[in-house]
Amino acid sequence: MPPILHYGFRPFFFLAALHAGLAIPLWLWAFFSGVRFGGPFDGMQWHAHEMLFGYLGAVLAGFILTAIPNWTGRLPLSGLPLLALVGLWIAGRAACLLSPDPWLAMAVDLAFPAILGFAIWREVLAGRNWKNVPVAAMFTVLGLANAADHLAGMGIAPYGLGQRLALAVAAILIALIGGRIVPSFTRNWLVKEGSVALPSPFGALDRAALAVLAVAMLAWVSFPQTPAAGAALSVAGLLLAARLTRWRGAATAAQPILFVLHVGYAWLSLALVLMGISQVAAFLPPSAALHALTSGAIGTMTLAVMTRASLGHTGRAIVADRSIVAMYGMVSAGAALRVAAPLTGDGYTTALALGGALWCCGFLLFAVRFAPVLWGSRAGA
Repeated sequence: MPPILHYGFRPFFFLAALHAGLAIPLWLWAFFSGVRFGGPFDGMQWHAHEMLFGYLGAVLAGFILTAIPNWTGRLPLSGLPLLALVGLWIAGRAACLLSPDPWLAMAVDLAFPAILGFAIWREVLAGRNWKNVPVAAMFTVLGLANAADHLAGMGIAPYGLGQRLALAVAAILIALIGGRIVPSFTRNWLVKEGSVALPSPFGALDRAALAVLAVAMLAWVSFPQTPAAGAALSVAGLLLAARLTRWRGAATAAQPILFVLHVGYAWLSLALVLMGISQVAAFLPPSAALHALTSGAIGTMTLAVMTRASLGHTGRAIVADRSIVAMYGMVSAGAALRVAAPLTGDGYTTALALGGALWCCGFLLFAVRFAPVLWGSRAGA
């Protein structure tokens, strides 16, 4: 099999970047022109669905399929089974864009998370890797959120329920997995640099932050736009910010491929605080806070993981060159503009278009820069 099918991160990271880079311009064109796609969703719901279940689903597939062999000691999914899984993801994207039959679109789209979820559970249970059962459970919940979003499009489930559930999964995964890799990678680098001041170990604050986040997400999914949910979200964001301050992020500023992980986690804490404020304050539209989570936290953290994993798992030095630093800057700047857009008054359209363009260009640059890495052989092979 060609190198692109050796590990899950190779096809799924490449396709995720392309999808992020192309779906947003398509959505903006539909938004400004008033064109409706032929699929089961209206323009706004299609945009949200594809970012959550198309883009994020592909990134999670690439990450989990690559991490599972390290978790379990078992062989990775590769070759024809991986190709079939890629085909299911592509079919889901086509169905959501073009299929006029909502039930057919749902069946085709749900085939990917169903088959991948089965593969994840099989590997985790066969390898008796109980530590990562929560990750498998979160991916299962993401599949259920996908189904809920399809049913919402048909008027059967409440509108927005599936999207909120998917965003809750994303926030918890960033807090959970990010809480492992950010301090761990930082510690390793600081030790290599000879520093004696290292990130604080996992403790009571970390447990409290994760517990409050889970409660806040459950409250927000179940009772959005309520003061109680807003308060819980704000407290969770502040606790995650306190957690982040203990990981010595400022010391990594000279190493962009590491520093960006801290930036992504900071986006998460900021997004939760803004979401909390937006539940009770009229001056801050919920859309602005939500895009701090989607464009900011999810966009920055996933790009950080994609660049690092792509380099490391292909035998290349885990160092950010100028093009990679440019990607990070474009995505965070684009997210900042998207968050600020509803607050700019007459400049809303300009800020929306410029923010979307920057964000998309960051991911298209990833696709161009990493195409030889992901499609080519391992370095030194």
